Amino acid sequence: MTDLGDFERPSNADSGSGTDAADRFEESDITAIGADSGIGTISAASGLRIGEEEDDTRLRAYITAQNRSSIRLGSYLLAPYPDDETLFCRITGLEYAQEFHADDATEIHARRAMRNGGIEERDYKLLATLEPIAVLYSEGDELRRRMADRVPKPETTVREATDVEEIKTGLKMPEDGVFLGHLAVGGERVRTAAEPPTIDYRLKDDYRAGDPLVFRHTLIAGGTGSGKTHAAKNVLRQYLDDDRAYEMDDGRTASPAVVQFDPQDEYAQMHDDNPEITPEDERLYDREGIAHGGHADTKAFVPCVGDASYAAADHRAEHVEFTIPFSMVRGNKWLVASGELNDNQYNALSYLLRRFFDQHGNAGTYAEFKAFLDDPALREELDEAGRVHEATFDAVKRRAYGFDDVFDQDAPPITDLVHEFVRPGGLTVVPTYHINDSRATEVVVLALASLLVDQKLSNDPRFDRIKETPLILGMDEAHNFLTDAESAQAKRVIGKFQDAAKQGRKERLGLFLITQDPQDVADAVFKQINTKVVLNLGDEDAISAVNIPSNLQGKVPYMEKGQMVVYSPDNSEPVELIGLSNCLTNHG
Repeated sequence: MTDLGDFERPSNADSGSGTDAADRFEESDITAIGADSGIGTISAASGLRIGEEEDDTRLRAYITAQNRSSIRLGSYLLAPYPDDETLFCRITGLEYAQEFHADDATEIHARRAMRNGGIEERDYKLLATLEPIAVLYSEGDELRRRMADRVPKPETTVREATDVEEIKTGLKMPEDGVFLGHLAVGGERVRTAAEPPTIDYRLKDDYRAGDPLVFRHTLIAGGTGSGKTHAAKNVLRQYLDDDRAYEMDDGRTASPAVVQFDPQDEYAQMHDDNPEITPEDERLYDREGIAHGGHADTKAFVPCVGDASYAAADHRAEHVEFTIPFSMVRGNKWLVASGELNDNQYNALSYLLRRFFDQHGNAGTYAEFKAFLDDPALREELDEAGRVHEATFDAVKRRAYGFDDVFDQDAPPITDLVHEFVRPGGLTVVPTYHINDSRATEVVVLALASLLVDQKLSNDPRFDRIKETPLILGMDEAHNFLTDAESAQAKRVIGKFQDAAKQGRKERLGLFLITQDPQDVADAVFKQINTKVVLNLGDEDAISAVNIPSNLQGKVPYMEKGQMVVYSPDNSEPVELIGLSNCLTNHG
């Protein structure tokens, strides 16, 4: 049986032999001398070891009977050393071990369990397998952490971690930054003795603590109904806080502009307050430093495409119509290719566009370009000169047709609206749900995204407003636009976003991608993403693609709406969170 330590035992006069004595012992009151100070003790029954490799570590704790119902996988525990240092660890396994191994004892306890309608839990030991995360120690008035490099003593008292500073230090969580949610274990918020009793999780957002993680890029992945749009709105609302600003290379500080591509017309609702938020909710958010409420500087920039009409029924944000001018094709040739192009065809298209714009300048329209391609003399001239084979010319011509509804529509060109399109502290939403042609949608989104990325990365930008403003480029359903492909133009698109991801930190450009199919996002872009917020995903390929630690992967299919895991190596240890039940802005 387990050693009772400081517990009073039945007197010898009351003890008997055999089953009757055992029953009397089990039914007697066990009265503690003193008070328990933890939930159990470190066990050395099967060895006690901490090694450099995970497989070399053997660390287990015996959990006392009265504490067993509250223990969960993932719970955070503390085991003090004899000095002032403490081991911070996490439960990774729970196991009942038998106390009795002989057949006669098994028979006795099985019959007693049947008579009493259940087992007597004290007949078994509950052992928790622990993963050492860090050693906590004090340096002056500051609590610090280092790698787990000490083994705790056998029978060290283990207690649950309930102090905010200990937990945040143990998990390497920053004190300040952009709010994502509250720390959780097994779908329940971690509770503390502080007020509020929850532990907020934030992303680093200060150059004094390293580069703001917004410019190291973020991915939110979740299946339908998982709450990913709700979560994305709540995060973006923090970046749109009036006090949010970033230092630029020239020493200025500027508020970020957010440009969000929106295929479902949901993000313009961020202009309005959420009517379900109560004054009590607002007071709580204020105490926790969470920005909330509709963002007044929200505009919907509506692309004009053919006869498609936009009806903003669910928000009160101003909407501004625009068109994609054909002049944008001059720097992004793949915009005018309706199908895949091999290298010869892409080179031919490049030559034809260069020749066209040399003749017409930036005022050249798509209609004039089609007329340019319809000239039989041009086709013959290029073929005879060996410049463009007639079959290649015809292939390019076929692929360059079909964009009449996209370019040069009856609205101001976006290049004339850049100052309004990118606004420090402003949210620009580009809705595309009203466009029925998927190819036209792709052209609009990629044209605008390329405009922003090109200007951000350019050493000689045409639009200083884009270059000089911190920019968060959000893209919902990112898998539709950043999917890997073999075509020449698709490779160039992926290459452009890969460059943006690599240079975002220096140029104050952050990608904010939202998807339900992370496995379809091009690997070259995906590898540059530092922060992954993963909500419920049911597809094994999708779960595997987000590349989070295996202990978190198993939780993903079972998470309820709003539950998430965050994997951000430059911010904290991998953790489980619960987001706010309310959307901080309107969310239809």
